[in-house]
This record gives sequence, structure tokens and C-alpha cells, in this order.
Amino acid sequence: MNKKAQPTAKKGKSWRAKLNAWLHLWLGLASGIVVFIVSITGCLFAFQKEISEKVHHDILFVQPQQKATLPISTLMDYAQKALGPEKKVNYITTFKDKDRAWEFMTYMKGDPSAITYFGGVKYYEAVFLNPYTGEVVGHHDFKYDFFAIVKMIHWSLLLNGAVGEQIVGWSVLIFVILLITGLILWWPKKWTKATREQSFKIKWKASFKRVNYDLHNVLGFYAMAIALVLALTGLVWSFKWFQNTVYVVAARSITPPAHKNGVSDTTLAGTPQRGLDIAFERLQHEMPDVKRIGLSAPDTGKAAVVYMSAYWGNEVYYDRDDFQFDKYTGKMLARVTKKDRNAGERLILMNYDIHVGAIGGIIGKIIAFIVSLICASLPVTGFIVWWGKGKKKDKKKVKVVEKVVPAAV
Repeated sequence: MNKKAQPTAKKGKSWRAKLNAWLHLWLGLASGIVVFIVSITGCLFAFQKEISEKVHHDILFVQPQQKATLPISTLMDYAQKALGPEKKVNYITTFKDKDRAWEFMTYMKGDPSAITYFGGVKYYEAVFLNPYTGEVVGHHDFKYDFFAIVKMIHWSLLLNGAVGEQIVGWSVLIFVILLITGLILWWPKKWTKATREQSFKIKWKASFKRVNYDLHNVLGFYAMAIALVLALTGLVWSFKWFQNTVYVVAARSITPPAHKNGVSDTTLAGTPQRGLDIAFERLQHEMPDVKRIGLSAPDTGKAAVVYMSAYWGNEVYYDRDDFQFDKYTGKMLARVTKKDRNAGERLILMNYDIHVGAIGGIIGKIIAFIVSLICASLPVTGFIVWWGKGKKKDKKKVKVVEKVVPAAV
């Protein structure tokens, strides 16, 4: 006697799948606002160099000339007069391009107990000089600069101290977990034509709910790899333990190489030697292909040295040689090149350039911009998905109640 085949009961989700979905939902709700803010400010900052050069072209560029630039010490004196005696020049950026003004920066921290970034910075300004004439072509207050504020929102939600940095850091760490749990939720159980269509394409002609769902799932998948890179490079600044981990993994060592540190000859203190000019002119002569030379103003300490960095790229910071010079004689005391750094040091130096996409040139910055924009959209589309499910459940409850309650007599 043939027995009818009994229908097999539909298996429910495993506890692992339920846990993954629960984590994705509640961690997303907990960190969504911060992730949105950090991502959208990352979008705004992506092209800050190009936008700033366009907006502030009159103070960043000068008429190129064929004559030699003035001595760096003379230019620093002009900049110092423009800033006033209370605001000491901290850092100088010079350019190989003949049409660029040279930047003389002054910065001082403010109240360490201040709540916001504005209270935590006493001043943050720069004067821009024509390197051929010494003329001050611009004076800019970076404390209230649009992109400086955007950067600090991105860095610490515009809060002063470690609190804002920790909020951002933990939210970004949660975002990394969300990317992983999201990939697990996205992964089809079976790879069929229908699941491929659903997983890799957005159905633009479908309902709003379906388009929103696809925007969350599909764009999240396509952006995941770069989003992880952006998030992990951000964590390098947020947590010292994470930076140390990255260093150890890349260097395969817990001990960094010893780099020489020099000291100026204190027996020459007070002599009329133009150490700063000699050192700077030497770098210009021996390294004519560098795009920028950055230098710190000489410290007041007798044995202090002059620090200079020669950058081989127009915008990136990792590709550089670092120098120390005797501030009295201009003698080179130490030099660290790319070859002198191990893989861990090189990766940490690359962190900023990777994070903003500059390491890939304009294409890298476009990719970083697009992925940051997608990352900003994920908390929004995810919230709409969750909110829609809640509305759907409410409608089902109403229908059940309507069936149970008898009609009024």
C-alpha cells in the first residue's frame, strides 16, 4: 500500500543566522548616526585639496619667476612679522612648482578641558608668501576653515580630547563588524540565476521598498572591500593597540629599527652660522626632483636640530625622506629613506594617503568619495528597511484583531 509522502517541515533559521541578523540590526541602529556623520564628512574631505586650490587660488599661487627664491630664514622673518611676536612659526611648506606660494604655519593647543574643538585650539593660522619677493599674499585662519572643521567632525565629532575620538573609533569598529555580518546576510544560499539577479542588480523599476532594499544590499556588497580599507585605516588613528597590531603584522617584528637621532653642536651656540639656510639650500641642490620640502622651525633648545622632510609626490605624505640638520652649521646629522624603514613603518606612513584615496591619485580619490557616499547611505537605507518591517508587523496585528473582534450589534 502506497503511503502519501508527508510534506517536509520547512527548516527555520539556525541560531547562527539569527545571531548574525540580530547583531547586524542592533549594532547598525546603535552606530548608524555616527557612521553616517563620519562617512559624509569623508566625502566632503575627499577633494579638499582641489576645492581649496580653486577657492583660495589668490593666496596659494603666485606669478612664477625665473630668479632664485629668497633665503628661507629671510622668508621666515617676514612671515613672523606678519603673524606677530606671540604666534611663532611652527612649520613651513615649500614647493618646487614655481607658481606656488610658500606656507608658514603657526599652531598652539588651547584649553585641554574644553568640550569642543574650538576651545581646544588657541590658534591655527598660516601666512602665504611669495618666495621670490617675500610679499605676504595671504593670511588664513585654519581654525575656522571649512575643511578643518569637516576634518575634526570626521575625527572626533568636533569634540575636544579623547572622548570624541573614542566614540568615532568604536563606531567605526562596529561598522567593520556590520560589513562582515552584512556580507553573511547577503550571501545567497544557492547560486542560481534568480539569486544572482537579486544579489548583484538593483531593480530600479520595482517599488520604493524593493529599490531601497537593493540599494542597501547590492551597493553594500560592491563597496565592502574599499569600505573595509577606509574603516581599518581609520582605526589606526583611533586605537593605539590597533596601530601596534598593524605594525607587528606588517613588520613581522615587535621591535622597530633604530634610526639615528642627532644633536646640534652646542659649542657653536650663538654663532652667526646660517644653519637653516645652509641645510635648506643643500636639500634643494641635492634633491631637485622633490615636489615639496617641509621643515620645522628650529627649536629654542641649544642641542635641538632642524627637521626637514623631502616629499617625492605632489600630495602624498608616505613617499618621503626625513632629515636632521645641525641648526648652527647646517650639517646633515641623520637621514631616513624609504629603504631604511621596515614594512610596518612604511604601512603606517601610508595610512593617511590610503585613507583619503590620495595614494591612487585622482582615481583613488574618486573611488574613496563614491565608497564613502555609499557608506553614508547604508545606515539610512538600513533604517528604512527595519522601519518598513516594523510597519508590516503592525499591519498584520491589526488584521488579526479585526478577525477576532465580533461585529457590533
